[in-house]
Amino acid sequence: MNIFVLVKRVPDTESKIRISPETNSVIEEGLNFVLNPYDEYAVEEALRIREAKEGKVTVLSVGSEEGLRILKKCLAMGADEAVLLKDDTPETYDGLRTAKIIAHALKEKFPEYNLLLFGKQSMGADNAQIPAMVAEFLGVPQVNVVTKLEIEGNNGTAHREIEGAIEKVSFPLPAVISAQKGLNEPRYETLKGIMMAKRKQIPVLSLEDLGLNTEDLVSQLELTRMESPPTREAGKIIEGEPKEVAKKIVEFLHKEAKVI
Repeated sequence: MNIFVLVKRVPDTESKIRISPETNSVIEEGLNFVLNPYDEYAVEEALRIREAKEGKVTVLSVGSEEGLRILKKCLAMGADEAVLLKDDTPETYDGLRTAKIIAHALKEKFPEYNLLLFGKQSMGADNAQIPAMVAEFLGVPQVNVVTKLEIEGNNGTAHREIEGAIEKVSFPLPAVISAQKGLNEPRYETLKGIMMAKRKQIPVLSLEDLGLNTEDLVSQLELTRMESPPTREAGKIIEGEPKEVAKKIVEFLHKEAKVI
């Protein structure tokens, strides 16, 4: 079983995000970056499948060399290999560009794959587009937002949550799967894994190494404005007798919240 996991470096969800009005982008100075949380489920699932079926887990990431840090984390978790597809272009929020790079790399450099695992979305762009786009470029089946995955031979079965029910999907391999929270519980890195990851060299492939024409990767998305959400007002505490409190709540809902 040859499994590839696609991961992304994203700002820590506990970080305070600042927006530059001049560049319409996130100010990265002072930010802590981590492995995308949804991608952790994908890495863990790949490791579990390898442990049950044997095989190899390779982790790929698209981005600058700062992405080597999260690849080291994946190796420390237990991945066999990691490769950085180097792209120094700042975040464009255009999933199509990234999907083209991934699909081309898989076709040209890593064509022998059985399963491609992604997180369902990144905590940065939140587009949830890339897994489906890559599947379309490669012409393979896809199941997104998966909470349970079973692989038997050259076929798989995935469960995904839909409103009021669980949808069960059967598919042949190779295929693209995107992981949802609840698929598993990601493991921590071990000390042995951390030490091994430090010593392991991670290959870096540039767009030129992949034979990609940068003109074909020009973003089709125009970002016109990015701003932080409005500051939330502090909550209100209403004290008094129940009858008087109820009257004030109704008045608030009618005149300020305008929901009744």
